[in-house]
Amino acid sequence: MIVFSRELQQIAKTVKNFAEKEVEPYANQIEEENRVPEHLLEQAKQLGLFGIGIPEEYGGLGLGVTGKCLVLENLGRTHNGFVSIISAHTGIGSTGIVRLGSEYLKQKYLPDLAKGKLLAAFALTEPEAGSDAANLKTRAEKKGDRWILNGMKHFITNGPDADLFTVIAVTDPARGVRGGFTAFAVEKSFPGFQVGAVDRKMGLRGSHTAQLYFEDCEVPAENVIGEVGMGYVSALKILTEGRCTLAARAYGSCLKLIELAAAYMKQRVQFGRPIAENQGLRWMLSDMATETEVGRAFNYQVAQKLENGEKAIKEAAMTKYYASETFNRVADRALQIFGGIGYMKEYAVERFYRDARITRIYEGTSEIQKNIIAARLLGK
Repeated sequence: MIVFSRELQQIAKTVKNFAEKEVEPYANQIEEENRVPEHLLEQAKQLGLFGIGIPEEYGGLGLGVTGKCLVLENLGRTHNGFVSIISAHTGIGSTGIVRLGSEYLKQKYLPDLAKGKLLAAFALTEPEAGSDAANLKTRAEKKGDRWILNGMKHFITNGPDADLFTVIAVTDPARGVRGGFTAFAVEKSFPGFQVGAVDRKMGLRGSHTAQLYFEDCEVPAENVIGEVGMGYVSALKILTEGRCTLAARAYGSCLKLIELAAAYMKQRVQFGRPIAENQGLRWMLSDMATETEVGRAFNYQVAQKLENGEKAIKEAAMTKYYASETFNRVADRALQIFGGIGYMKEYAVERFYRDARITRIYEGTSEIQKNIIAARLLGK
């Protein structure tokens, strides 16, 4: 049984109320306009949602991994594009500075990140380095008191809108992942930085991704996150926590889909009786709920390990893999229960179905997660 403190329960209640009563009514508008209304983002900032993982001394809520998961789970009950903006910011976008940044970087950036005055993003993926993160081409060369970055990134969530980017670049090609990658905090105002084309995506409307270009981009030496050469390790630490919080979002969406499906089964009448009396559909609903609750329990177990400072690379890969696959199965079954009407854009089920698909790809595909799990089991 998952037990949360009274404080976390109250936070979860507030977030759930915000997601369902404030955000959800604008879901179709977000779909049509591919833009989140500014007042919703402002409300999220006022609730402290942009600073959930930032320590209190820097103006954040100071929640641990468990608390972050609980918040993102409840946000996952509404529009996934809206949630992605906050999730990318509070997760992989700012976690590097929180966990690995110098006091200088924390003082400089965390207060504004916590308030939402700065929006954060994480830039690792490149055309030839997505699942194969070791194949990065973006280079950084030290010149005096600055690093000069050259290269490009793509599919970067919050890319067109972010103010601060955690960028992973190669600083020693000969050493590669074993001491040759470095993480940098890059401001959009730095000379040589430019946002490229904004992507047109199948789902996650309102959450924008884009290409980023670095052409002799000047980054102060003090903006290195962690140690020079340890960027690959830093990326793994950032992604490990990100996979756990991403799973929480997925389970929040699953819980909402289960509620929608159950309500529809009770009201929809076919052959003179509610379809809730159809055994086949009842079994589908039971599978949806069982897989979701099993996954949720495991995800909070992983969150607790991370919160305790334990290594959980294998477990984080497991929970991300299981959650994304479960979300897709739940969305598919929910759509089947709704039938033709669930295929219509005015219904939330259609939106969740499209948005679910990317979870099996980003922040490490399901296949990559299985490779990580196997490698750990085999002692590699």
